[in-house]
Amino acid sequence: MTFTTRFAPSPTGPLHLGHAYSAMLAHDMAQAQGGRFLLRIEDIDRARARPEWEAQIYDDLTWLGLTWEQPVLRQSENMNFYRQSIDKLWKSGLIYPCTCNRRDIQYALSAPQEGAVLTGPDGPIYPGTCRHVPAPETPIPDTAALRLNMARAVPMLCDLRYIETGEDAGTVDFSTEDLTQTLGDIVLARRDMGTSYHLSVVLDDAAQGITHVVRGADLAEATRIHVVLQRLLNLPTPVYHHHRLIRDDAGKRLAKRDDARAIARYRAEGATPRDIRRLVGLPA
Repeated sequence: MTFTTRFAPSPTGPLHLGHAYSAMLAHDMAQAQGGRFLLRIEDIDRARARPEWEAQIYDDLTWLGLTWEQPVLRQSENMNFYRQSIDKLWKSGLIYPCTCNRRDIQYALSAPQEGAVLTGPDGPIYPGTCRHVPAPETPIPDTAALRLNMARAVPMLCDLRYIETGEDAGTVDFSTEDLTQTLGDIVLARRDMGTSYHLSVVLDDAAQGITHVVRGADLAEATRIHVVLQRLLNLPTPVYHHHRLIRDDAGKRLAKRDDARAIARYRAEGATPRDIRRLVGLPA
């Protein structure tokens, strides 16, 4: 099996040193294995995605010396593909519509009978206000988010494990016992998107034949969600490599609003790709 990995940025702001490290590391790993490196544009957030940021992604990565296969997959052009899996899960009675907003959820969680607020990879565990099992023949509503009914999904799950090759390398096993408490009813389709990061990334990784996912340690917790979806949708589980995060001088994880760390800023100040590799701790 050919080593195949990808870099999948969102065009919602400038790429910074953290993005550079992740992209170059994945590219280096693919080259070392004689494998494939793909670029995917994760632009499902149409309210924030901008064509100028997408163009900057291509420009910055080319300047860094990276090459990738064509054509580039743009998630906004893949919505029908995601909808097919939504339809499948709906007909199986595994997802339900949710009209709660953040304020509704916070209000429900603050009720005295709820006890301590549990949190998962996506924040507070949803309290189940809208949870029910709609009849499979009922049309999927367009005005609500769609959540996975974890309690109904659990009996269908088995062999929950993945291989990690990052800093905490090894086989990671987890059980179904506490998934309702640690993951909860995750959103699989946002009302304003028609899909979600979790669903789209799992489907695209499988469709593109990704064998190794190289990404930041901040996404390690989400891997259990992805393995759950892979089992429910009968998809393969790639090897995961969660790498260290690039932080500022105060130890804070970089964000796109940190323009001072933007690759474009370093380029404008005369830095070279070798300088960027040195800054993020990669061999030149």
